[in-house]
Amino acid sequence: MIRAMARRVQELLVLVVLAIFPKATFGRLSCHSKPSDVPPAVEGSNGYCLSWRLAVEADNMRGWPTVPPECQRHVESYMTGGQYDRDLNLIVEQVTAYADSIALSDDGMDAWILDIDETCISNMFYYKRKRYGCDPYDAAGFKAWAVRGECPAIQAVRGLFRKLVDGGFRVILLTGRDQETLEAATVNNLLNQGFDGYERLIMRTQAHKGLSAETYKSDIRRQLEEEGYRIWGNVGDQWSDLQGQSVGKRTFKIPNPMYFVP
Repeated sequence: MIRAMARRVQELLVLVVLAIFPKATFGRLSCHSKPSDVPPAVEGSNGYCLSWRLAVEADNMRGWPTVPPECQRHVESYMTGGQYDRDLNLIVEQVTAYADSIALSDDGMDAWILDIDETCISNMFYYKRKRYGCDPYDAAGFKAWAVRGECPAIQAVRGLFRKLVDGGFRVILLTGRDQETLEAATVNNLLNQGFDGYERLIMRTQAHKGLSAETYKSDIRRQLEEEGYRIWGNVGDQWSDLQGQSVGKRTFKIPNPMYFVP
């Protein structure tokens, strides 16, 4: 009789547990659980950051103030681990193939536009101290860095620059850097890094203060076309280098997941 009572108590306990936890305890552990009952896998930050970087480069994400903190390692690895260089080399190959296909005229008005920062020269050493873009933009800090004139050349673009100049294009360097405070440092930096023989260096003056990069550069390109230049190509690391008016016959985007310039 005692054994029968014990068995009955066990059965009652099982019924009580089933009543309280009908699915939470047993349903999800069953081999017959539906896919909807299984909690979704949580994607690692590297997966998210890869998607984030793709959205940035495709211009699907705009106005982002900083790199997401969880993506610092991803951006650092991309910029320093070899993939950035491989991407850059492939892009320069495409630019070169296009440039080689162009038959230049004899009037000296076949032009090519290159941006400067993160296109011709790199600020990687500066942005390393800024956690590869995770820290907010620091105008005074960047100016103090740029005035030193120590930005190294981006080698693939320096090779492209040399090929364009030697091939007869009028290469125009168009930058958002302030002419009044950074002209001397920029000219010397470019010269020391092998950028010589360009047609013109155009920097932001008082007339364009306060304008977005897209508006400012559109205005400059329009003026160049009015002077008679034919803009065959336009290379920059920001979409604001490549959008707007008078962008040129073809544009080429250099990767840059460290900062956004409107």
